[in-house]
Amino acid sequence: MTEDREVITRRDFIRGMTSAALAAAVGLPVIGCEGASESPPAEAPQGAPTARESSARVVLVRDARAVSGRGQLNAEAIEQMLDRAVASLLDEEEPEEAWKQLVTPNDSVGIKTNYWNLLPTPKELEAAIKRRVLGAGVSESSIRIDDRGARRTLADCTALINVRPLRSHHWAGIGGCMKNYIMFVRRASSYHSDSCADLGAIWQLPIVRGKTRLNVLAVLTPQFYGRGPHHFDRRYVWSYGGLMVSLDPVAVDAVGAHLLRTKRRQYFGQDRPITPTKHVAVADAIYGRGVSDLNKIELIKLGWMEVVLI
Repeated sequence: MTEDREVITRRDFIRGMTSAALAAAVGLPVIGCEGASESPPAEAPQGAPTARESSARVVLVRDARAVSGRGQLNAEAIEQMLDRAVASLLDEEEPEEAWKQLVTPNDSVGIKTNYWNLLPTPKELEAAIKRRVLGAGVSESSIRIDDRGARRTLADCTALINVRPLRSHHWAGIGGCMKNYIMFVRRASSYHSDSCADLGAIWQLPIVRGKTRLNVLAVLTPQFYGRGPHHFDRRYVWSYGGLMVSLDPVAVDAVGAHLLRTKRRQYFGQDRPITPTKHVAVADAIYGRGVSDLNKIELIKLGWMEVVLI
C-alpha cells in the first residue's frame, strides 16, 4: 500500500453510514432484536473488497412432513431434504457424490452445531449430516460434533460443517451461520457491540479460515420475532419445514434474514423492528466473506411451496 493511498477503517465506514444505508449499499433488506475471543480488528484487511461482484447460490428445500402439527420432527423427511438440497447445490444427481465434493477420507470433520436448549440444532439433522460424512469415507473417529467447546474440540479439524437453526437474536438481529462461529473465540462478549457487526472477522481467524465446506441453516421451526436477551416466545415460532444450504455463509444468512422479515410482515401486518442485522452486510462489504446482496444470490427452491414467503 502506498503512503498516499487513503485508508478507510471498518469503524470509519460504519460511522459514515446509517444501518439502512449500509444495508442498501450491498442490497440487503433493512431489518432490524436488540442484540465473541480476540478483539475485532479495527481495520479491514488489505485488499478486502467493498462490494462483491460474484454471485452465490442458496438452496431452500421444504417438506410438509418435516414438522408435525405438534412440532415433532420427522428424521426421514429431514434426511431426504438434506440430500436433495446438497445434491442440487453441487449439481450432482446423487447426494453421495455431492458429499464427496465436500469432504474426503483424509479429512477430520467438525460439525459445528448450536446448543440453545429452547431451539437447538435438531439431533435428527446432526445425525443425517454425520451419516453423509461417513458415507463420503470419513472414519467415525475423525468426526466430532460440538458447539460450546468448539474452540477446543474442533480446533484441529481440517473441514467444518456449519449447522444451526435460524432465529431472531437480541444482539445480532438474527442467529445464523455467521454467528454460529462465535464459540471459536475466547470472549464472545467482545463481539456483541454495534449489533455484532464484526462477526465476519471471526471467519478470518486461523482456527476456522478456509475450513468451512458447507453451511446448513435449519428453518424447520424458526423464531421470527422476539425482544430481550432471553427472548424465546413460542408465539413467534412457526413450522416452516425447511432447510437452507449454501457454500456461502453470508448469502444463506441474507436469505434467512429476508425470510424472517417477510414472516414478521405477514404476522403483524407490518415489519416489527429488531436489532439491525448489520453483521451480514459488513461481512460482505468489509470482510469479503460472501454475498449479502439478494439480487446477486441465486435462490433455488425445492419441494413444498405452500406459504413459502420468499
